[in-house]
Amino acid sequence: MHRRGGKRIRMDDPPPEYVNPMTPATPMTEYGGQSVHEPETPNVNYSGFNVGAVVNSTATEPPRDEAEESHHEEEEPRSPSPTPTKRVTRSRGRRGDGGFVGRLAESPPPPPLRRRGRGGRGRGRGRGAAPPPAYSPPPVLLPGDDENSLYNILRFNKTAINQVVDMWIEEYKTNREAALVQLMQFFINASGCRGKVTPDMAQMDHTLIIKKMTQEFDEESGEYPLIMTGQTWKKFRSNFCEFIQTLVKMCQYSIIYDQYLMDNIISLLTGLSDSQVRAFRHTATLAVMKLMTALVDVALLTSVNCDNCLRQYEAERLKARDKRANERLEVLVAKRQELEENMEEIKNMLSYMFKSVFVHRYRDTLPDIRAITMAEIGIWMEKFPAHFLDDLYLKYIGWTLHDKVGEVRLRCLQALQPLYECEELKGKLELFTSKFKDRIVSMTLDKETDVAVHAVKLVIAILKSRMHPDVLTDKDCENVYELVYSSCRAVAAAAGEFLNVRLFRSDEPPAPGRSRRGKARLPNTPLVRDLVQFFIESELHEHGAYLVDALIESNPMMKDWECMTDLLLEEAGPNEEALDNRQESSLIELMVCCVRQASTGEPPVGRGASRKHHHMLSKEQAKVVSDDRTKMTAHFIVTLPALLDKFGADPEKLTNLVSIPQYFDLELYTTQRQEGNLGLLLNKIREVVNVQTEAEVLETCGRTLEYLCTEQCGVYTRCNVARATITDMCVNRYKEAIDEYRSLLEGGETPDADELFNVTNSLRKVSIMYMCHNLNDTNIWDSLFEDLPKCVKESDDGPPTQMPTQALVYVVRSCFYSLLWSLHGVETRAGGAGGAAVGALRERLHAYAAHCRAIVARGATPELREEAYTSLCDLLIFFAEHLYTLHHHAEPDMKQLVYEPDAQLCDMLNDFIQEFVFVHHNYDGQDERRIEELHKRRNFLAAYCKLIVYNVAPIRRAADVFKHYIKCYNDYGDIIKATLSKAREINKLNCALTMELAMQALFTEMLARHRSPHRQLPELLELKELAKRFSVMFGLDAVKNREALTALHRAGISFAALEQNGHSPPPNLLFLEPLGEFSNKLLRQDKRQVLRFLDARIPHAVQWGDDWAPLLAYRGSLLTDAPDERPPPARKHYARRPRGHNDDDEPDDNADSDQDQPG
Repeated sequence: MHRRGGKRIRMDDPPPEYVNPMTPATPMTEYGGQSVHEPETPNVNYSGFNVGAVVNSTATEPPRDEAEESHHEEEEPRSPSPTPTKRVTRSRGRRGDGGFVGRLAESPPPPPLRRRGRGGRGRGRGRGAAPPPAYSPPPVLLPGDDENSLYNILRFNKTAINQVVDMWIEEYKTNREAALVQLMQFFINASGCRGKVTPDMAQMDHTLIIKKMTQEFDEESGEYPLIMTGQTWKKFRSNFCEFIQTLVKMCQYSIIYDQYLMDNIISLLTGLSDSQVRAFRHTATLAVMKLMTALVDVALLTSVNCDNCLRQYEAERLKARDKRANERLEVLVAKRQELEENMEEIKNMLSYMFKSVFVHRYRDTLPDIRAITMAEIGIWMEKFPAHFLDDLYLKYIGWTLHDKVGEVRLRCLQALQPLYECEELKGKLELFTSKFKDRIVSMTLDKETDVAVHAVKLVIAILKSRMHPDVLTDKDCENVYELVYSSCRAVAAAAGEFLNVRLFRSDEPPAPGRSRRGKARLPNTPLVRDLVQFFIESELHEHGAYLVDALIESNPMMKDWECMTDLLLEEAGPNEEALDNRQESSLIELMVCCVRQASTGEPPVGRGASRKHHHMLSKEQAKVVSDDRTKMTAHFIVTLPALLDKFGADPEKLTNLVSIPQYFDLELYTTQRQEGNLGLLLNKIREVVNVQTEAEVLETCGRTLEYLCTEQCGVYTRCNVARATITDMCVNRYKEAIDEYRSLLEGGETPDADELFNVTNSLRKVSIMYMCHNLNDTNIWDSLFEDLPKCVKESDDGPPTQMPTQALVYVVRSCFYSLLWSLHGVETRAGGAGGAAVGALRERLHAYAAHCRAIVARGATPELREEAYTSLCDLLIFFAEHLYTLHHHAEPDMKQLVYEPDAQLCDMLNDFIQEFVFVHHNYDGQDERRIEELHKRRNFLAAYCKLIVYNVAPIRRAADVFKHYIKCYNDYGDIIKATLSKAREINKLNCALTMELAMQALFTEMLARHRSPHRQLPELLELKELAKRFSVMFGLDAVKNREALTALHRAGISFAALEQNGHSPPPNLLFLEPLGEFSNKLLRQDKRQVLRFLDARIPHAVQWGDDWAPLLAYRGSLLTDAPDERPPPARKHYARRPRGHNDDDEPDDNADSDQDQPG
C-alpha cells in the first residue's frame, strides 16, 4: 500500500521464533534507509550525543545466544542507547546530524546485550532479586532523611501537588541550580536509592552521577517504591506521575524552553533508563513516559494556539487598509513564529526521548516496563495523532502483541481500542490492520481472560470501522463465533456482542410479516430465526444454555417471549417459511434456557462463581430478575397449555416445555385470576404422565408437579389434589400390571411382550414418582419387596428370571425411595414418632440392605448390581451415625436406625469399584458412549469416596482407590485428590498410613508380575511418581505433619524389611526407592529418628552391589541435612594401588570411588 509520496513501508509480523519480548520482530535490513514516514526533523543532534557511536553499535551488535536467553531470563539488559553527556541544549542540537533520528526510528533495534553486574547476579531488586512480598510496610522517615524534600512530601502526601510544583518553580526562578538538584534528588529517591546528590555533583557528567548512585544503592533491599504494595505506596505512584505532568503543565510557557531544565532532566532520565539496576530503569522509564505524555498535552495546546494565531492574523490581514493594524499583524507574526519554534522544540524532545528510551524499553526484560511503554504510546496516538499515529510508531504495538506476558499484551489491545473506535483516526490504521489483523484475531483465544476479552472487543471495533468489506474473513468470524460457548463468561459475553454486530442486527426494518391467520409478526422474528439457525449450524445442541448466557444481557430478543411462542404456535404466512422439526426443537430448547436464566439470574454450570463463592445477585439484579420472572410467568400461564397440546407427541420437546412451570411465580395464578389456565396445565401434565413412557419426560413432570405443590403457595390445595390423582393413577396401573403378571406365572403361563411392557412401564412411573413424591400411603412396599429376590442369580446354570431386568432395577430403586420417605416421616414426626414406626423402618432397612448385598455379590445382571451398589452407598450415608449424633441425639429411639458397614460390606464395595470403575474399555469411534460410561463410572467412584469423606468407612479403605491416582489421573484424578484432601482433614496420621498402604499394594502387584524387579522398571517409576504426588499433599508445614510423616516412614521401612534373611537383601528392599520421596518433608530431628529405626530393622553392615542400592539411596535422602553424619564413601574390594601412588592422593581416590559406587 502506497502512502504520501509512494514510499512503501513494511510492517511484517514477527517470525515464529519470536518468544522473547526483548527481540525485535523484523530484521533491520527490512526497514533500512531514510523513510518519508519519518517525522520531519531538522538537522538536530538533540543533546549533542555521539551519533556515530550509536548507529555503529546498533548495526554491529551480535545477536544473543538462545540458550543464554533462557538461562538468564531475569538478568537485566544493557540496551545500546546513546551515552549522555552533561546536558542537552538546543544550540548544540541544531548543529547535529538530522539523519540520526530517522535512521534509528526506521529499523527495529537489535536485541540488547546482557551483562552481569558486579557480584554475580547483582544487587537488590534491580539485579535479579526475588519478587517483593505481598505487603510492604508503610513509609517512615529514617535518620538523615529530609522531610521537606520533594520525595518525602509526595510520599507522605502532605501537600497538594499544585502547591508543591508552585514552590519548586519559585525556587527554580531564584536558584535554578539548587532547584535542579532537588529534582534530580527526587528521581534518585523515587527509585529507592538513598544516595545524596550534592550541588557539586550537579556540575558533573550525568553518567558519573548515575555511577555513583549505583554504588550507593541498597544491596540488601529487593524493593523500591514503584513495586511496593499497600495504599500508601499506591498513592505515591499516583503522586509521582501527577507531579511530572503538573510540573510540565505549569512550566509550559517558558521554563521548558529555557534549554536548561528539560535538557538536564531528559539527559538524567535517559541515562537512568539505561541502567542495569532495575529500580533506576523502571522509575526512569515511567518518568520519561509520563514526561512525554505531558509534552503531548503541551503540544496540543500549542497547536491550538498556533491555529488561533493564524486565524487572527488572516482576519486582521483581510481587513480594509484603513482599518488594518500593522502593529498587531507584526505581533501576530512574531507570536506565530514563537509558537512554531516551541512546537518544533517539543517535537524534537518527543522524538529524542522516543528513540533514546522507548525504542529500548519497549522490549525490556521487566514486564512492568514493557506495559508502561505500551500504555503511554496508546495515549500519545489518541491525543496527538498528527505526530504519533503513523506506521513507524504503530509497528511497535504490533510487534508487542506477541509478548509472552499477558499484562503487556493487554496494554497493547487497550492502546488500539480507542484508535479503531474514532472515525477520524481509523483511516490511518489500514496498513497496520492488514499486517496484524490475524494476530489480533488469534488473541481471542488467549489463555489470559482479560486479554481474550479485549481482543474480542478490538475485533468488534475493527468490524464496526468498516475499512473495507472483507476486513474480516469468514474464517476470522467463525473463530470468534465459537467463543460464545467458552467456559469464561466474560469472553462469551464479548463474543455475544460480536454476534450482535455481525449477525443479529437489523440495519433496515423488515417488512412486517403476518401469520396465516393474520397476526403481525414482531420485529425480532427474523433475528430469532437467525439465532435458531446459528445454534443448529454450531452443532452443539447440548450447550444451548451457554449460548443464551452469552447473549441474554446484550440482546433483548432473548426475552421476547411473545415472538418465540408466536413462531411456535402461529402457522406460517403466505410469504414465510415454516419452521421444520429441527428448528422447532432448537427454538424450544433455547426458549427454555432463556426462561431458566431470566427467572433465576444464575448462569449455567461452569460459567458462574465457584462453589466457595456462591453466585449472589445485587439488589438491582434481583429487581431485574423479579420483573423478568413476572413477565415470563404472565405470558406462559396463557400460552403453555397450547404449546403442550401442540407438541404433546414429541418427547424431546415435551421435556423442555414441561419444565417451564418450575420457574413460575405461582402467586400470579391467584392475583391475576388464572385458575382456569392452572387447571388446563394440570390436566396436560396428567395426560403426559398417562401417555408418555420416556423416563426423562416423566421425571420432568414429577419435578414440575413437586414445585407446583409448594405448601406456602395459594394454589397448593388444588395442585395437591391433582398430584394425588396422578400418583394414584400410576400406582393403580402398577398393581393391575403386576397382579396380571403374577397370575399368569401362577397359572403356568408365559407373559407376552405387552404384559412385560406394562409391568416395566408401570414400575418406571412408580419409581420416578417415588423420587419426588411420597407414595408410602399407597402401601406397595410388600408388593415391591416380593420381587427383590428375583434380582439374585440363583446358580450359574439355572434358568434366568422371567421378569425384565429394567423392571427389577425400578423395583430396587422404588424400595430405596420408600425407605428415604419413611425416614423423612420419622424425622418430621420427631418426638412423637414412637418406637413402632422406628422399629418398622429398621426392620425394612436391614431386610433391604441384606438383599442389596446379595445383589451386589451375585446380581443377575450388571445393571442390577450397579443399582444395588448405588443404593447401598447412599443408604450408608443417610443412616450413618451422624443421623443420631448430630440430628437426633435427644431421641434414643433414633439410635437403632444407625446402619454402619462391617468389614465384609466394605470389602464387597471395594471389589465392586475395582471391577466396574478401574477397568479399561475400548470405545474406538464411539465417543458419545465412552463419555456416558465414564460419567457412570465416576458416579460409582464418587459414591464410594463419599463413605470416606463423611467418615462412614475407615480411611484405610481408600488405599485401593489411592493407588490408581497416577494411572487413572485423567479420568478420576479430581475425585481421588478431593478424597485425599478430606481424609487429611479427618486424620493426618491415618491418611499417611493409607498412602503407604496404597504404595504397598502397587509394589506387591509389581512383584507378582516381575519376580526380579529393577530400578528402571516402568511400574516402579509409576510408584515413585505416585509417591511424589502424595508428598506434595502434605504441604509446606512440616511441623503439623511430623507424626504422620514419621509413621509413614516407619511403616514403609517395616514393609521393606519383611522376610530379611541373613546378609542377603530383603525382597521388598526396592520399596525404599519410592519411600525416599517423602524424606524431604521430614524435619532434621525426625530424619535422625527414622535413620535409627532403619538401622534397627535393616542393620547397616557393609553392603555391596546393586542389590543394596535402594538402601544407600534412602539413607542418603535421610542424611541430606546432616552432612556430618554421612558415612565415608566405601572402598572397592581389593583395589589395586597403581604404581607411583602415594597417600596424599587418597582423598581423590575415595572421591572417585564414591562416584563409582552404585546408588
